[in-house]
Amino acid sequence: MTDAARTIEAIYRIESPKLIARLARITRDVGQAEELAQDALVTALERWPIDGVPDNPAAWLVQTAKHRAIDLIRRRQRFDKIGEQLGHEPREHEIESADRLDDPIGDELLGLVFVACHPVLSNEARVALTLRLVGGLTVDEIAKAFLVPAPTIAQRIVRAKKVLADANVPFEVPRGDELAARLASVLEVVYLIFNEGYAASAGAEWTRPELCEDALRLGRVLAELAPGEPEAHGLVALMEIQASRLTARIAPDGSPILLLDQNRARWDWLLVRRGLAALDRALALAPPGTRGPYVMQAAIAACHGRAREASATDWARIAALYGELAAAAPSPIVELNRAVAVGMAEGPAAALAILDDPALQRALTGYHLLPSVRGDALAKLGRVAEARAELERAAELATNARERDLLVERARRLG
Repeated sequence: MTDAARTIEAIYRIESPKLIARLARITRDVGQAEELAQDALVTALERWPIDGVPDNPAAWLVQTAKHRAIDLIRRRQRFDKIGEQLGHEPREHEIESADRLDDPIGDELLGLVFVACHPVLSNEARVALTLRLVGGLTVDEIAKAFLVPAPTIAQRIVRAKKVLADANVPFEVPRGDELAARLASVLEVVYLIFNEGYAASAGAEWTRPELCEDALRLGRVLAELAPGEPEAHGLVALMEIQASRLTARIAPDGSPILLLDQNRARWDWLLVRRGLAALDRALALAPPGTRGPYVMQAAIAACHGRAREASATDWARIAALYGELAAAAPSPIVELNRAVAVGMAEGPAAALAILDDPALQRALTGYHLLPSVRGDALAKLGRVAEARAELERAAELATNARERDLLVERARRLG
């Protein structure tokens, strides 16, 4: 791939969600919107290597897509008279809407999220489609996030687009009762987008801060739209606190820095304070016994956020919170995280007792963090050869280049 092609791909990856959102507002068809955005990318691949990358690449892509959208609408309008005879409404508004394609984006990205999370889709399809359209993730990256084969994700996305088109789903942000009904799925999608930015599942970079920023923006808007929903505030709190560590998670050479090794002076303490405030709002709205998974995860993140030094972390409290979370929303990943906290609070043998559970082993087969965590526990117990083997296996399973290098180095140090 040439330098120009790499530049174009990077720009498109960042700008495509916003571009697709704007196009979907006009076409009322997310599949068509994605095709128009990709047409603009193809044109960029043809023109930019010759003409040079424009000063404002995003605006160039918008204008190119706008022209293609207008051409599409005009072709549609040729059939308007036939459509009217068949009982269809004319589309005279579409050209005017397309002329506003380069207006500020407003809540169009949020509208795209709600379209992709519409109840006509299965939950799996909602998440996959939103990560593809809004997160700009590849099929392989989404598959990694779900621990399922890439062809499965590709089929979900294709089918989801067809279902949305057949149902003629409106491009809008729901209100009232409909908003509440669809909020849980949207929150799940927003957090998955954030997680992909916080710890990229694949590629050469450890983090993708632009995805974290998009997820934070969407989360904050959702919390404003649903001020009485504790889970919306809980998700915002969780993301704010985790985002505070982004700069501290990366060394000058781009390599990862794990939580206990981070210089906490480099944390963004404004984001921590914002997160703690959002958590307070969530806790006020949800009394004990009614708190959802995002509120509880935010409470766990707050334990780290309140510790100015790693040694001040209240691991016993974190382990207890993970126990509550595992009871309320059981999952293999929650259990893996509980093992880490229990190991820090009670020792590595207690962690291994959780990690060696056959059900957890089966559920996380092929997931690199299981042997990574297990390798840490074994190393602390002095079982060096076993620990090194586990870390080497984790490195083989990791798909992020930076994370793989870190695991290889940790295994080497045990040599």
